[in-house]
Amino acid sequence: MSVILVFLAVVIGFSFWWLFHQKVMEKPWLEHGVHTALPETDVSGMPTAKVALAVFLAVVGSLFALFASAYFMRMDYSDWQAPPLPRILWVNTAILILASVALSCAVRAAREQRRKMTRLALVTAGLATVVFLAGQVTAWRDLAAGGHYLDMNPANGFFYLMTGVHGLHILGGLVALGRTTVKAWDDNVAAEQLRLGVELCAAYWHFLLLVWLGVFVLLAGWAGDLLALCRQILT
Repeated sequence: MSVILVFLAVVIGFSFWWLFHQKVMEKPWLEHGVHTALPETDVSGMPTAKVALAVFLAVVGSLFALFASAYFMRMDYSDWQAPPLPRILWVNTAILILASVALSCAVRAAREQRRKMTRLALVTAGLATVVFLAGQVTAWRDLAAGGHYLDMNPANGFFYLMTGVHGLHILGGLVALGRTTVKAWDDNVAAEQLRLGVELCAAYWHFLLLVWLGVFVLLAGWAGDLLALCRQILT
């Protein structure tokens, strides 16, 4: 239960921070007056898209929170034998961080309407993400080569499950990132529309990076020590 609460607290905190940062929760009719509450020149889909993404991320975060809780409960059984952590996961983590940083640069470039920089940052993020997915497949192959198959131990099953579901979310995000990258090369696409797409992709990648760090902590066996430290701090 404590694991679920920690994950949900992180997810909810991230969602509210992001919504506040994007000014979705502001009341424009109080700040600008009644006549500008619904201006015709505003991008009406912008707040809706960001709120929808925040809701989706909350659902994804809840899913991984349940995975983490089940992981903790199952590891108390005698048949639990955690597989060795593939070294390539360290490299994969650094690559995913690089993709997240690249998208942060893309957001800044899109806000400053620097198309060339936006394109470069988007391509960098996309390539880094593809390398990350390839690295995850390599980690699976390394485990299988060492005899750690999916059905041989519950711990193996959790490893493949959590990394696989995370990879599927990354793969889905690549579709949106690809569409946004194509828009960046289309000069007919409005700057505000491109900026919206870049900001949504960046928020999605930042969140999946956060989720991956949580999964990595679990797989490395550090989660118990981390929770114990949190309890000590709170008490």
